[in-house]
Amino acid sequence: MDFGQVSRLLRQHARLRQDDLARLTGLSQGYLSQLESGTRRLTRVDKTQAFLDALNVPVELRPLAPGSTPVREAPEPEREEADHLRSLATGAAQSSSAFAEFISSSNVNTDELEQFGFTLARIATDYVHAPLLPLFTELVAVRDELFNRLQGRQRPQQSRELFMLTGTACLLLAHASQNLGEQASAMAQIRTARLCAEHADHTGLRAWAAGTAALITEWSPQNRMALKLTEYAARLAPAGQARIRIAAIEARVAARIGDHELSLAALDRMRQAREETPLHDEVEQFGGLLTFPLAKQDYYLGGTYTLLGKHEEAHRHATTAITAYRSGPKEERSYGDEALAHIDLITAGILQGDPDGATSALQHVLDLPPQMRIRQLGSAMDRLSSLMRRTDLKGNRTIGQLADLIQGYRVIDGTAALRSER
Repeated sequence: MDFGQVSRLLRQHARLRQDDLARLTGLSQGYLSQLESGTRRLTRVDKTQAFLDALNVPVELRPLAPGSTPVREAPEPEREEADHLRSLATGAAQSSSAFAEFISSSNVNTDELEQFGFTLARIATDYVHAPLLPLFTELVAVRDELFNRLQGRQRPQQSRELFMLTGTACLLLAHASQNLGEQASAMAQIRTARLCAEHADHTGLRAWAAGTAALITEWSPQNRMALKLTEYAARLAPAGQARIRIAAIEARVAARIGDHELSLAALDRMRQAREETPLHDEVEQFGGLLTFPLAKQDYYLGGTYTLLGKHEEAHRHATTAITAYRSGPKEERSYGDEALAHIDLITAGILQGDPDGATSALQHVLDLPPQMRIRQLGSAMDRLSSLMRRTDLKGNRTIGQLADLIQGYRVIDGTAALRSER
């Protein structure tokens, strides 16, 4: 039956308005209007019965609603159970919606993550050629801001990126602490960097952190432990500068502890790594300190051959490194590596019987401003001073003059920088 037509005909014969009939039938005036216009149909049994009851239609004349079948009214317990289930569904939906809103919120956005990356890249680039202390202070501030963000809430992918950036900041601070002569502080930074690498699940950062740990340990009394770290780092490092760097560190560490065979084997691995096709290394993209360019590779080779007593090779590679640093872009000129390469030249000159050629090389080291003299330069100058005191070199006037120039050589004072860190 077309109940909209029934309603319309009934009102015409009874002279009723829509709102009058709506009150009689228990329907809203808007619903009744849609019913009469044909935009809605009366299909629910309960509403159909209410409509017919209001019109006092005899039971035997009542049709079923179109498309419906008779249903028995649910007993009271069943209705309560249905209402309870609907309430549970509504509550569950509300909880899911609230959680969706929770996980979609974040205390960091894409632009801010990019800005953190740009800042770290600038610091890593400036690090090799600018005074250390101002950069150290800025680096601590950036790391602290990253710490604060990680203690808030962000989406999983953003958390991984924040951990990667934080690990990189700690990696740079490890290098800075080492250059200030603070090995314990440097290793504390490395532990945090490695933990961040695990949370970010970032193999490249794991490799760089392990390699830097080996580098720090190399300059310590526990330098034999560095070989275990290079072995671990070598398993992680992707082809390219990271792998070349690990082999170079291993070669120099082995030479420093007197294992010449292992050192030469590591040099072979370094050459092989230089022939490999590089893979993408996200850490290397920061540039500067977190790269291992050809100039730095020659500096490491010069230092390794100096320790191996191969002075011709040491002189050749140290000279190549110095030339590359001087002719390259300013942002790639590592003042620390260049000065250490000059000390390798001085050592090679003395041991090859050419102390006169060492004078100009020493002058470069002496001309370096105190705030740019990393602590490794102090250790290298101490070893050079010990070399000049050898019995077979006593009486050489030039060497004596060089020894006098070295006296009182001062390196950077890291106290001011580390005060802000502690």
